[in-house]
Amino acid sequence: MSIKIMPSDLKIFGSPEKYVQGNKATAFLGEEMKKLGLKSPVVIVSSNTPYKLLHEEWDKSLKENGYEYSYLSFGGICTSKEVGKISHEAKKLGAKTLVAFGGGQVIDAVRSASVISDCEFVSCPTIASTDAPCSTLCVLYHEDHSFDEYRFTKRHPVLVLVDTRVIALAPPRLLIGGIGDALATWFEARSVREANANNFLNGKQTETGLALAKLCYEILINDGVAAVRDVEVNAITPALERVIEANTLLSGLGFESGGLSIAHAVHNGLTTQPQCAKYMHGEKVAFGLITQLVVEGRPKEELNSILTFCLDVGLPITLKDVGVDSNDGNAINEIAERATVAGETSHNNVKMVNAEVLADAIRAADRCGMVYKKTRGVE
Repeated sequence: MSIKIMPSDLKIFGSPEKYVQGNKATAFLGEEMKKLGLKSPVVIVSSNTPYKLLHEEWDKSLKENGYEYSYLSFGGICTSKEVGKISHEAKKLGAKTLVAFGGGQVIDAVRSASVISDCEFVSCPTIASTDAPCSTLCVLYHEDHSFDEYRFTKRHPVLVLVDTRVIALAPPRLLIGGIGDALATWFEARSVREANANNFLNGKQTETGLALAKLCYEILINDGVAAVRDVEVNAITPALERVIEANTLLSGLGFESGGLSIAHAVHNGLTTQPQCAKYMHGEKVAFGLITQLVVEGRPKEELNSILTFCLDVGLPITLKDVGVDSNDGNAINEIAERATVAGETSHNNVKMVNAEVLADAIRAADRCGMVYKKTRGVE
């Protein structure tokens, strides 16, 4: 007798078709696109800094490989309106391929627009601050920077091209933010596994997805502090290369094929507070991770190891570090309520998490961070 496998029982792993990383990788953009059969016309969407640093290289590379392209400046925030603007321009220009140069919001906006305009998508992150470049997930925000919605594309990027030279020139805080985002990857994947919940591809984890999430964590612990030190002097080193890969590729594959849990839900809750808008995605995720470990009742040694690492690389470990007054009960309740709405990733956990439970955990996590700072002599 045959046994029918229900869709919810399937294990699913997803990844980009090709990942390229290295010093001055932008010079190979056209060549790599040609190898993959990507077609003209091409529309490149970029924020200002990547344009200034890289437009001569992408212009040379694309033209040498026979690509016609147009340039579109990114509006600054990944909103539904911005996605609509990009897709409208792509259709008007008859684009076949969209290329994004910049950070997570540029990449998510262009990725979402590629679906609407029926284009292939190439992701070229110029900062290692999020795990957005390799996934199918688009995170949309309102104009005030508060979280709006998740959107999913049908396919991963055809090509992810990472120029480590330009990443090494970026402010260290951007790399640190990426480390905060990537740091949660293993712990959230572990929680999803324990809860037998679905990953972001709407399936169960493969062993590969879980292993990549663990490798991401191991690289960060081994090389994170050195990579931050190196990027402070704009030095491309093996440690920095490994951390860029962890922040970009391993975290991207790990979160999507492994799944998300409380840490990212707390981030989404923090976006309800206007004072948090100036803090990076990964900075808020780092505090969310500490909250998650408190909710789960993880061993003191594990919690302290994360507190130590975060402090060593410059990541937040208290509410004050992400702009929230620890005495503001209303703010904490608003964060907890948003982080536990129906369908939020906080429910990918063996613990039953509601707003009351999470608010208590947020306060406890904040206290853990404050006490730990005192033991280290940090204000």
